[in-house]
Amino acid sequence: MNRITPALRRLLPMALGCLALFAAGPTGAPTGLRAGISDAGPDATLALILRDIDNNKLGLALDRTNALLKAYPNFRLGWLIQGDLLLARARPLTTFGDVPEGGDRLRDLRLEAIARLKGYRNRPADTQVPRYLLQMEADQKYAVVVDTQRSRLYIYRNENGRPVFVADYYASQGKAGSNKMREGDNKTPLGVYHVTGFIPREKIGDFYGAGAFPINYPNEWDKREGKTGYGIWLHGVPSDTYARPPLASEGCVVISNQDFRAISGYMQAGRTPFIISEGVEWLSLDDWQSERSSLSATIEQWRKDWESRDTGRYLSHYSKDFKSGNQDLAAWSKQKQQVNASKDFIEIDLRALSMFRNPGKDMVVVAFEQDYRSNNLNNVARKRQYWVREGSAWKIIYEGVAS
Repeated sequence: MNRITPALRRLLPMALGCLALFAAGPTGAPTGLRAGISDAGPDATLALILRDIDNNKLGLALDRTNALLKAYPNFRLGWLIQGDLLLARARPLTTFGDVPEGGDRLRDLRLEAIARLKGYRNRPADTQVPRYLLQMEADQKYAVVVDTQRSRLYIYRNENGRPVFVADYYASQGKAGSNKMREGDNKTPLGVYHVTGFIPREKIGDFYGAGAFPINYPNEWDKREGKTGYGIWLHGVPSDTYARPPLASEGCVVISNQDFRAISGYMQAGRTPFIISEGVEWLSLDDWQSERSSLSATIEQWRKDWESRDTGRYLSHYSKDFKSGNQDLAAWSKQKQQVNASKDFIEIDLRALSMFRNPGKDMVVVAFEQDYRSNNLNNVARKRQYWVREGSAWKIIYEGVAS
């Protein structure tokens, strides 16, 4: 007689929470959720399998599992579920993966199952956007947002300045979790970064799978906070592996090789924003537009006050804790007073402006191309600023040339 695995039943409420949002179509594919590349991956089928188990349709669940393994032969979680379904024909099972010796590997598969189902169930609504993507410049075609709490990676397309959901994927992080502080702590950093290049698998070996996209950790703010470490990448998995457990890397973000290849076309070296958070903050489009407009107006006022050559008004936009290289606010103020005294006029244009809110902090990373013109100097440079909230006002706490 078929016996449903008790531990699988304990996982079912998470699966059914997302499955309640849609009904299975004629072919068994989920309908009612937005289309996304990840719908073709294992997570949607995994949710359907668990629904079948809950409805005591174990034969259908086994058929789905067999089809899943044919498509993804390295998907170890699928093999575990298949084993449970086969064993349930002979005897009642006492746990998820009812084998004499499971150890860490079995524990990791259980954690992967939970992470996949939670992430799939909590996909964002069409009316929600990540709070962090306040403004992408026109040439930034896509952005990556990683949620370490849900082991999920989201891709967003820049559609006339508004971030639009493209797809989401299961992702692994550092063995010790997130919020990297020092080299060797096996944690994934949190913050606003960007992709700096691409490393093909031929140069790094099979362990990193289909390749790697390095990110610019540590950034300017990380260095100011004394954070250390290097070599944080988005990369794939060994060829004999489909996915790694939620906590598995030395600090990198890791996805399956199939997913890595799928998103490779979205990546622009030196351009693609790569934001890592511990629990994504979602905003309605109205609230997102309000935050975006408010900060844009503040940046525009800073530009106008600089053009006015009223040094006091210009400096009112800077934090008391401001630093740029070796200059603190006092040194910065002295330099600007001297410079402004030699100017008959100043004209400034800001182009290719981007604004990304830093996860977990009242801070926004702003970058732009600055076209500076005056009676004795013309200059074009790429700048980056960090704005922080002080009371009710936004202030600049860092400013420098962007690499």
